Amino acid sequence: MAMENQANEQKKPVILSGMQPTNDLMLGNMIGALRNWVVFQQQYECYFCVVDLHALTVRQVPAELRRRSLDVAATYIAGGVDPKQAAIFIQSHVSEHAELTWVLNTFAGMGECSRMTQFKDKSSQHSDNVNVGLFTYPILMAADILLYQANLVPVGEDQKQHLELTRNVAERFNFHYSPTFTIPEPFIPQSGGRIMSLQEPTKKMSKSDPNAGATIFLIDSDDQIRNKIKRAVTDSGTTIQYDEARPGVSNLMEIYSITTGKTVADIERDFEGKGYADFKIAVADAVVEYVKPVRERYNEIRSDVPELTRILQEGAEKARSTARKTLRKVYKKVGLVERT
Repeated sequence: MAMENQANEQKKPVILSGMQPTNDLMLGNMIGALRNWVVFQQQYECYFCVVDLHALTVRQVPAELRRRSLDVAATYIAGGVDPKQAAIFIQSHVSEHAELTWVLNTFAGMGECSRMTQFKDKSSQHSDNVNVGLFTYPILMAADILLYQANLVPVGEDQKQHLELTRNVAERFNFHYSPTFTIPEPFIPQSGGRIMSLQEPTKKMSKSDPNAGATIFLIDSDDQIRNKIKRAVTDSGTTIQYDEARPGVSNLMEIYSITTGKTVADIERDFEGKGYADFKIAVADAVVEYVKPVRERYNEIRSDVPELTRILQEGAEKARSTARKTLRKVYKKVGLVERT
């Protein structure tokens, strides 16, 4: 009994997160997510997946989706996620995600799904393809999280509503059948969670922005990064000061702060009396140094497809082992005949 208690005390809390393979990953993904994942893998039992099933809610070119799924997985590793410490896998390789989604669909209401802000936004953006998958997208996200009994889920502000729905569905199931799912808590970074567009600094930087100059991708060359920073939108005035009323320069200061470790006060002091041109050169230099090792490591990983495939298979096996245990409990509680 003492040994069992000791084992329980030593069990790490679980964290799950993932990204869609809808484009190359960008600076915002690194700053807002990947750098946190690198820290988390030291403290938590981590599951990081490429959520290719979620991507199907928008029409994809099949060959591109397959390529980008591998690209995103390679970027996870290049960004510092260690396959020996965390399970890295492709969502569709673990069929339990889809299976649990069906059960959870029966615990989610039409009204609460229709109130999801992202459903409303995506419906207006893709009015020619408002599919049922888009409507039940947050239920698949709930299955992703609950399968692994996740204690903590890194989310942006735009995903908080989905996590709240996950919590509601889990509590509903637990109340109806007995405790089954861990109720997850959100993790929202205090700084660097929202890197803004270089061309429209009132909008979040997006990997799907049609304006390529608005986004710094982690596979951009040094010259591409410098050119994008050089052309970044700034504001009226010439001083380098952080001010929410001046989103352009404030966004560049946020990026510079994160890539150099300097505080806003340090930056304001260092660039006192200097203009935007000098500041943009410094920001570009800092971002180049920040991105370059990630890009070089990515190219190395992506060129060895057999090794990347092995890592993903190993990650899927680990994920499946955990997911299967949760799904077996769920199936038993709802009354399904056990598989032999």
